[in-house]
Amino acid sequence: MKQTFIKLSLAALALGSANAFAQAMPYGAPISLEQAKKVVQAASAEMHAKNLTMTIAVVDSGSNLVYLERANQAGIGTIDAAIGKAKAANGIKAPTAAIEEQVKKGNLSLLGIPGAFPVEGGVPLVLNGQVIGAIAASGAMPPDDGAVANAGAKSLQP
Repeated sequence: MKQTFIKLSLAALALGSANAFAQAMPYGAPISLEQAKKVVQAASAEMHAKNLTMTIAVVDSGSNLVYLERANQAGIGTIDAAIGKAKAANGIKAPTAAIEEQVKKGNLSLLGIPGAFPVEGGVPLVLNGQVIGAIAASGAMPPDDGAVANAGAKSLQP
């Protein structure tokens, strides 16, 4: 019964959000450490351009932490938040902003899904039409977290 609920909730998420772009994409080989560092470098450049201090995390397609970078003076709580957002984005193959959007619309059932993180800032990493992991940023307001994560994700595209 619980698995059915989770599948239905995720299906509702996919149908209810224009941001759920990667939902139908297959998982690919896990992101490499070198790719993860490249993605974080691009995200970090955006973070510095916005004069922010945050933590940036990358997980692979199995939701295992591959790389984490915490800026000097970024809050300790940003570590778990960045990892949580990355795992959630990888798990649903969609930005965590999609979960946030659905919760704001009143779909509170999504909060019952283990690992759901209804705050913008987690983004799937897509390469060659496959989800190879996810990146997330935490430490600023959600739109800034999202901008930093998206900057990293875009660095994988040709």
